[in-house]
Amino acid sequence: MPCTTILVGKRASNDASTMIARTDDGHFDVKKLVVVEPKDQKKKYKSVISHVEVDLPEEPLRYTACPSVDLSHGVWAATGINAANVGMTATETITSNPRVLAADPLVVYQKAQKRGEKDVPGGIGEEDIIVLVLPYIRTAREGVLRLASLLEKYGTYESNGIAFNDENEVWWMETVGGHHWLARRVPDEQVVIAPNQFGMDGFNLDDAFGEKKAHLCSADLRAFIAENRLDCNQGGRFNPRDVFGSHRDMDHIYNTPRAWFMGRYLCPFSHSWEGPDAEFGPESDDIPWALVPDRKVCVEDVKYLLSAHFQGTEYDPYTNRDTGKRGMYRSIGINRTGVAALCQVRSHVPEPIKGLEWVCFGPTTFDALLPVYTNVAKMPAYLSQVTMDVSTDNFYWSSRLLAALSDPHFAQTAQLMERYQDAVITKGRQIVREYDLKVAESGDFSLTAEANEALAAMARRETAKALNGIVQVASERMRDGYDRADN
Repeated sequence: MPCTTILVGKRASNDASTMIARTDDGHFDVKKLVVVEPKDQKKKYKSVISHVEVDLPEEPLRYTACPSVDLSHGVWAATGINAANVGMTATETITSNPRVLAADPLVVYQKAQKRGEKDVPGGIGEEDIIVLVLPYIRTAREGVLRLASLLEKYGTYESNGIAFNDENEVWWMETVGGHHWLARRVPDEQVVIAPNQFGMDGFNLDDAFGEKKAHLCSADLRAFIAENRLDCNQGGRFNPRDVFGSHRDMDHIYNTPRAWFMGRYLCPFSHSWEGPDAEFGPESDDIPWALVPDRKVCVEDVKYLLSAHFQGTEYDPYTNRDTGKRGMYRSIGINRTGVAALCQVRSHVPEPIKGLEWVCFGPTTFDALLPVYTNVAKMPAYLSQVTMDVSTDNFYWSSRLLAALSDPHFAQTAQLMERYQDAVITKGRQIVREYDLKVAESGDFSLTAEANEALAAMARRETAKALNGIVQVASERMRDGYDRADN
């Protein structure tokens, strides 16, 4: 699915945590946040889309997930953190090129065309990957290796980017064709920006085929490149983006402008982003995959970027100025987002509370980011008990209502939305801080369930308050308004 991903290395964050975050930009998918206990993890998995069947290992770990409420098209678990404090987000749909796809075709489900023939299952994809991997890994690197083994055995029917993090490392993995892949450890001091396009712009093949410290890949990747004459690089430099990625006109409308905006925010001084002498513009093909930010990155920065609509530029679809370029590029914050989630693994707290998952349902431009502890047996009803019917009884539908009501009246509701978003994240931090101290002092890790209930109750109060204000604004601006004093 079209999504935007941000990865933050340990030394790039303000609190020495690792962070992986992604908007899940589906087709208005109704989402919820749940905990999957080991007893509820199936022994055999069957994909709805590709019909592939996969036998699963014994003794899975408990993990959080953001599945679709309507399971008719599959689970689509999206993101989560497991009991070993390993986070995962899957997947960022990425681009490839005809040379790669011809050499290693995607593994697509083939329905039987004649009587007596059998259907041919496809590979694994975004629908499946979290369920197949996250319950069975204890480090970010293990996540790469487990998914690699599945890709090599079953293949994939789409091109995807997948992120993993643990307390110390962040890894990014990109698929190449139907069965090949490569993965890089994100440098601790860097932030990765990934907008629906094959991202890696550098890769050390010698390390991948040697010590494997920070680079991993398919065992035959070198031969695959050589035999199919895929290397388009000049001067001996290996740039995977040029070998496996795309350079389409549509990338300049849909993908690269998002990378430009994120880079512009993260590195406003160390690189130039605007003007005739800029290093990078919205349509540049060489915007770096990873950058050292000009200052440490916080959760709030990630939320700002994943909510972005080119504010402060002539491309903002909500600007009141007629710039002639308003809305010409695909925003990061987009109407069809089901959930945006940030998996944060911290270092300065006891092991059982290192994992925090920050969730934002619906369009990120308008909705709030809420933290919850992940080492719990279940999530509060406000987050987990979501139905397909619109209701203010849960965070998903309340968030989507806020967005739908605010969008037509952006200028009039912007301040209300900002106050709401600040209130949720501020009070969320206060509650986490309070319970971090309580847990550390008492050693009672069951307090995390109590903390999550407090967080959900706070979010419900603040969301109701915001809805009250925004319904009032929307009502006052209805076009059928009339008063006896009107002329």
